[in-house]
Amino acid sequence: MEVLGSLRSVMRRAKAGPSFRRFFINTLFDSTFMLLGIVVGSALTPESNVKVVLSTMLVSSLALGISTGVSVYEAESLEWKLKLEETEKAMLTKLENTGFAQLGKKAVILISILNFLTPLLSCGVTVVPFLMALGGLIKIDHAGYVSALLALSTLFLSGAYLGKKSKMNPWMKGLRMVILGIMAFTLGMLIKRAVNLI
Repeated sequence: MEVLGSLRSVMRRAKAGPSFRRFFINTLFDSTFMLLGIVVGSALTPESNVKVVLSTMLVSSLALGISTGVSVYEAESLEWKLKLEETEKAMLTKLENTGFAQLGKKAVILISILNFLTPLLSCGVTVVPFLMALGGLIKIDHAGYVSALLALSTLFLSGAYLGKKSKMNPWMKGLRMVILGIMAFTLGMLIKRAVNLI
């Protein structure tokens, strides 16, 4: 709890909350839609293999996490550098080795780490049914549909969060995200069937 409080303090003092929310939601959507695609393409097929599905989900989420973490770090480092330069011009003094500069660096690293972990968090939710399938508790095709439902639930919750933060109807915002997820799922199924006919 002390560590969590310290992290919140850094985010608050650096005013990094909006950046974190923006990157977090974007990455969560990207990773969840990616996982939906993997479920459609790898799990809901007659020749599906649970180990292949698991490894694909985990490796893809890790790759997306690394990509997102690095890109967020580079983008936020640039933004903080520009902000620091503007503040230095306004105050007519160098701030490079001050607590203000260190605070910004900590916030950038923290946002990057959290965004690296976001796809792994999304994967941790949607991968559960396949772990059950690996243990022989359910069939892999059933695991695929349960995983898709979990992904849609993630989209709903993130959409509802966005709706609440933007003072919109959270239920409607969440439902809109679910509809987009269903559209992506359906389109994926149609593409898979079309490819199988070739």
